[in-house]
Amino acid sequence: MFFYHPISRMPIVCDPRLLPINGFVPCTVERRLNRFVVEVLKDGVRTRAHINNTGRLLELLEPGRPAACLPRLRGKTSLRLFALQEGTGWALIDTRFQMDAFERAVARGLLPWLNGFRIVARNPRLGASVLDYRLEDGRGRQLLLEVKSAVMRDGDFATYPDCPTERGRRHIREVTGLAREGGSAAILFVCALPGVRGFRPWAEGDPAVPGLLSEASAAGVEVRAMSIRFDGRGVRLGEPDLPVYLP
Repeated sequence: MFFYHPISRMPIVCDPRLLPINGFVPCTVERRLNRFVVEVLKDGVRTRAHINNTGRLLELLEPGRPAACLPRLRGKTSLRLFALQEGTGWALIDTRFQMDAFERAVARGLLPWLNGFRIVARNPRLGASVLDYRLEDGRGRQLLLEVKSAVMRDGDFATYPDCPTERGRRHIREVTGLAREGGSAAILFVCALPGVRGFRPWAEGDPAVPGLLSEASAAGVEVRAMSIRFDGRGVRLGEPDLPVYLP
């Protein structure tokens, strides 16, 4: 497969799989024990798996749901739960894999709205918040970017958030303030569910978030979404600029 570099226009060979994931361990969900630990059934034996997504995930972490884990060499759990069966595919809930997939998509020039940009720093500070990335283009223009995980389904849409989020509200307000002062900011929702056709905020999760996102967009914040999927062997890019529907 080929794509063309956005600056040089030279053809580059591109593996459509952004992130290989080899040797995952099949298991089933038993119950969530706390924010970071899920009890799973592996080969008929109950064991504990680490989870790094702090959303409630009530629709996904239901007993008996097939899950995909990886061996974990450190910590108090022996497994890392990263995906759950969802419909005919998988919901990739692991936020580290979502971030890795995003970074590789940027490096390969696969996100048209970020063409010409490169990641120059992680965890930049903005006011009272720590965001995810600072990017810069060839002309020195900088862009602060916050990435959010969207793995809550509402029909054909991926949504965020699935529970009240003080941190998420603060991030949106911070980037809105930056945009109003003339800075460049964006919020990206990584929609890691199979078969979604768009993103929209979920008022039932946090009633304040839809309005805050609309205010952010009106102030000049780019509100974007991309879809990725786990295909059993790795993470693939779906739609690089998934439609966003704001109230």
